Amino acid sequence: MNKVVLMGRLTRDPEIRYSNGENALAIARFTLAVDRRFNRRDDQTADFITCKAFGKQAEFAERFLRQGIKVAACGRIETGSYTNREGQKVYTTEVILDEIEFAESKAASDANRGSMGMGGGYQSAPAPAPMPGPMDAAGDGFMNIPDGIDEELPFN
Repeated sequence: MNKVVLMGRLTRDPEIRYSNGENALAIARFTLAVDRRFNRRDDQTADFITCKAFGKQAEFAERFLRQGIKVAACGRIETGSYTNREGQKVYTTEVILDEIEFAESKAASDANRGSMGMGGGYQSAPAPAPMPGPMDAAGDGFMNIPDGIDEELPFN
């Protein structure tokens, strides 16, 4: 199975092209900066992953995606190779996207894009604050379920 799920920020605006022919197909190409969750020294690191989208997904990217916007995307890894002008073989890896969704609100996106400054450098999102609520009451990481809830469930 070849399935990839990513969440990251666009490093720049998508590059959009259209195929030749009677039924021109939109092709979007962009890079996602995806935070690494764990490392040994608590350094903030990211992987920069080249993504491509076709058709409606590419049109979505053209209309709505800009540098700094956080997206969630699903697709597959595709590898390839070509020979460059110097005669050297170059290997490529990119993710062909089937789905693209916004991963934060417009207000949060605008705030993060504004904090990137004029240089356009990558800046990771702050870690989400822990949610207060029923999980805190149990103390063991499990949510407390109220008594009598079984009668209210439709699939009991």
